Amino acid sequence: MKQRLGKGLSCLGIVLIIVALSLCAYNVYDSFRASWSSKKILDAYVAKQSSITQGEVPDYILNPDMDMPEVELEGLTCVGMIEIPVLDIKLPVTSTFTYELMKVAPCRYYGTPYKKNMVIAAHNSWYHFGRLNTLKAKNKVIFTDAAGNRFVYRVDAIEALRPNSVKDVTSGKWPLTLFTCTLDAQNRVVVRCK
Repeated sequence: MKQRLGKGLSCLGIVLIIVALSLCAYNVYDSFRASWSSKKILDAYVAKQSSITQGEVPDYILNPDMDMPEVELEGLTCVGMIEIPVLDIKLPVTSTFTYELMKVAPCRYYGTPYKKNMVIAAHNSWYHFGRLNTLKAKNKVIFTDAAGNRFVYRVDAIEALRPNSVKDVTSGKWPLTLFTCTLDAQNRVVVRCK
C-alpha cells in the first residue's frame, strides 16, 4: 500500500513539475510575443513620424482641451510613443485601454499630456512595464504624441496600490502616471512623473 501511494505521489509530482515548466515557458513566449508586436508597431510609428512637419506654436498649447492626434499603425490606433531610456524601453501607446490591447502595447488609460493628467497602463512583461519597480527618482520618461510634440518627465514617486484604487491612480498632482501589475497581480506598481 505504501509503495503504491509513493508511486502515485511521485507521478503527481512529475505532472505538477511539467505543468509548472509549461506555464513558465508560456509566460516567456508571451513576453517575447509582446516585444515583437510592439517593435513592429513602433517601426511603423517612427516611419510615420518622419513625415510630420512641425508648426511654430503647437496646437495643444492653444487648446489644451483638444483631442489627442492619432495615427493608425498595423491595425491599432496610437496616440504616441513612450520612452524610458534607463530601462531601454521605447514603445507605442494605443489611444484606448483594453486588456487585449495591453498584450500588444501600452495603453492610454486616462487623460492627456496637454492637461497634465495622462495615465498609461501596460502589461508587466519584461519588455513592457515589468521593470517599473526598478526606476529611481529623477529617471527620465519621455512621451511623444502623434503630432511629434515631445514631453519630458522625471520620476517623482513610486508606490504600490491595491487593484481597486482606480481613483488613486487617476488623481493627483502628477502630469504623467505609469502603472502595471506586480508579478503576483495582487497590487499595482504606480510610477508618478513630473
